[in-house]
Amino acid sequence: MSWTDDRVEILKKMWGEGQSASQIAKELGGVTRNAVIGKVHRLGLSNRNGGGGSKSAAKTTATPRAAAKPKATAKKAEAKKPIPATTSAVPPAPQNKVAVHVRKPIVPAGQPLPPQRSANEISPEALASVREVEKGAIRLGLMELTERTCKWPIGDPATEDFWFCGLPAQTGKPYCEAHVGVAFQPMSSRRDRKR
Repeated sequence: MSWTDDRVEILKKMWGEGQSASQIAKELGGVTRNAVIGKVHRLGLSNRNGGGGSKSAAKTTATPRAAAKPKATAKKAEAKKPIPATTSAVPPAPQNKVAVHVRKPIVPAGQPLPPQRSANEISPEALASVREVEKGAIRLGLMELTERTCKWPIGDPATEDFWFCGLPAQTGKPYCEAHVGVAFQPMSSRRDRKR
């Protein structure tokens, strides 16, 4: 659909009569309400306060705007006047020290990242302890788990060699003592990592 001169005239006439964008779209056919609103804005037609206005109401709203134009040009003329050097429009800024945040250097694209310590890094001693515990685990299936058994998953869930630890769980925790040591980190080590 293109905006022909006839369709634009119908739009202007109906908009001036106070018709809604939906009504205008329905009358024109083949155009949406949003297309009508867009065309109204592009044509620079006045915003209407409330619906159902008339041509005389549109003219009265246009008159104050015409009267407001000289005031706007007067303000522009005042803004162009130079400010005398003796008066300062802006007070001097206070001499407060501002904290400067040091950013990490940005590694250019294509360059390998420098080695970084993993946020989930587990000590080798804890891993060795877990491996020993898993050798003596009960090896429970999903339906055999209770509130008192360790629910630590071991293996790949997509294979038949998948099982849960099943050792007695610590009170208030879902895992046994060895798996709690791996799963839950002390607050101090988390705090140290953030720094």
